[in-house]
Amino acid sequence: MLSEKRQEDILKYVDEKRSVTVQELKEVFDASESTIRRDITYLDKEGKLVKVFGGALSLDSAFSSNDIARGQREEVNREEKVRIAKIAAQLIEPGDYVFIDTGTTTGFMIDFIREKDATYVTNAVYHARRLVAKGFHVILLGGELKEETDAVVGADTVLHIQKYHFNKGFFGANGVSLNAYFTTDDIREALIKRIAVENTFPGNRYILADHEKFGLISSVTFTEFPGTVVLTDKRPDPSYMSKIEIRVV
Repeated sequence: MLSEKRQEDILKYVDEKRSVTVQELKEVFDASESTIRRDITYLDKEGKLVKVFGGALSLDSAFSSNDIARGQREEVNREEKVRIAKIAAQLIEPGDYVFIDTGTTTGFMIDFIREKDATYVTNAVYHARRLVAKGFHVILLGGELKEETDAVVGADTVLHIQKYHFNKGFFGANGVSLNAYFTTDDIREALIKRIAVENTFPGNRYILADHEKFGLISSVTFTEFPGTVVLTDKRPDPSYMSKIEIRVV
């Protein structure tokens, strides 16, 4: 198949499906992975679709890449986030070594955390201050401060977090998608999330996501589904239930 015709057909397929993976396109068009990736890159540069980690999105798909300041984000689905956070906080037990990610829902957890016989590691300055104020043992990762989200990121943060291993981790996400998995909107934050997830025991990697996060895809995938547990406030579309462990609170 000529490249122009294949790219045209890929674009039609992506527009119809809204989000696709490289593997899916490889099978549908009987082409190599490198060929599909080149086509996606070309179509992305032409402004005809959006290239994301592991696949592509149609231009009108549910795509979010804008950072919103923490204060604004706290007010979006606040009641649902607080309910999720309360249940998440109750999962912490004596002796736990816990990672708490940046984000509003993880931030709401702090109001409900009671366990002082635990160590809390975070790259969120706001979270660290509040945890310390409550008398908890806190390790704040070092690095570059990102003003919009109060997150510590960068090469120093990566080096710092790589040495830690957590028996529980609580993570925020901008989107949960069957094709793009768990996504966030900043590559620097995504890298910290990915390492923290990988360094947390499988089954204890908790993703805190209210119901509106399902079906959304943000700029960067930070982890896939295996080993994670999603805490959410409403049962999502049945298509998710067989792919992810989901607990509705």
